Amino acid sequence: MTKKTCRLISLIIGFSMLASTVSYATDIPTVSPFPGSTQETQAAAGPGASISGQADQNNADSNKTAADSTAASTSTTSATVSVPQISSEGAVLMDADTGALLYSKNSETKYYPASITKLMTALLVAERTNLSDTVTFSKAATTNLEAGAVTLNMTEGDKLTVEQSLYGLMLKSANEVANGLAEHVSGSVSSFAQLMNAKARELGCTNTNFVNPNGLTNSNHYTTPHDMALIAKAAFQNSVVRKVCSTLSYQIPATKKAGARTVTMGHKMINSSDSRYYPGVLGGKTGFTSAAGNTLVTYAEKNGSRLIVVIMKSKSTHYDDTKALLDYGFALKGSGGSSVKANASSGWMQSGNQWYYYREDGTKACNYWVKTNEKWYYLGSDGAMLKDTVTPDGYRLDSAGVWIS
Repeated sequence: MTKKTCRLISLIIGFSMLASTVSYATDIPTVSPFPGSTQETQAAAGPGASISGQADQNNADSNKTAADSTAASTSTTSATVSVPQISSEGAVLMDADTGALLYSKNSETKYYPASITKLMTALLVAERTNLSDTVTFSKAATTNLEAGAVTLNMTEGDKLTVEQSLYGLMLKSANEVANGLAEHVSGSVSSFAQLMNAKARELGCTNTNFVNPNGLTNSNHYTTPHDMALIAKAAFQNSVVRKVCSTLSYQIPATKKAGARTVTMGHKMINSSDSRYYPGVLGGKTGFTSAAGNTLVTYAEKNGSRLIVVIMKSKSTHYDDTKALLDYGFALKGSGGSSVKANASSGWMQSGNQWYYYREDGTKACNYWVKTNEKWYYLGSDGAMLKDTVTPDGYRLDSAGVWIS
């Protein structure tokens, strides 16, 4: 009798466990991962940290520079600084010293950069050549251009120094000069593009791919406002690039098809005689193609604060948008606040069909677990939230991105 009773009890327990398992597997709790402004968002170690031994990944995105400790808090006065309305599709305002984002709009959306690409070209050239080196222009460099592309009328066999070429590149935005510099550094445009992409990854860019040194339209040539700000930050830290990008005019010597000519800075906010002049703007780069619209990168300094503004996919509002963001950034820094909390640029943000998470210092989380409303979500290597997959550390996510605990 005792044996029969034990078997009966075992069967009851077995059925109970099976029923519990089915219920658990078919009733996965899913919630919207993106809290309202009144809800709390937390970031911590992943759900299996105590099992796998992995630590909190606050520093996993090591190429994004964190703000200093004072940037982690928002003063009472900084919260009163009005956030500007930006007409351009994509925009970023970055603290040039810390890399913290003070404003972002579609910061992780891919756009055609047009000629702001040349900031990366100039940076690589400045790092890898001497200014006195001679650049000899090839037929491929001077003829492989789309109709209407901006040029200095260089032709095969023309020679300029690297220094002269850099001024032609950044002030005139000459596309064949970009090609010539690329060939001088790497032997070919395609090899130089590989260098550009390697440098972009080194700087922490996660949604950038370059195929040429000039920014002429190509479906595989794109970047994001955030990535472009990272590139600009590195470029303006280079003394050669900074000097070239802050020069108002420069004389290019005579070549086969053209006499000596003066090239002038295209960025209107640098020239004090232009109505768009903005005191404190030290450098930048313009861009335009029909596919990219107006693009603009601006570097400015005031009262010891250095800011970078990136504008992408603009319809002729790029200068107004840049001014509005500089006004906002300097007001925010002047009031003692440098946290992105002041404009809600921390926490969850949507860009296109993807969701990203920004820490309070403005850096984008990558390879990172985030806990929201008691649910865990995982940001992949490019920062995009993963769904319906298994994370690199072995945890299953459902179709809403929630960890199936």
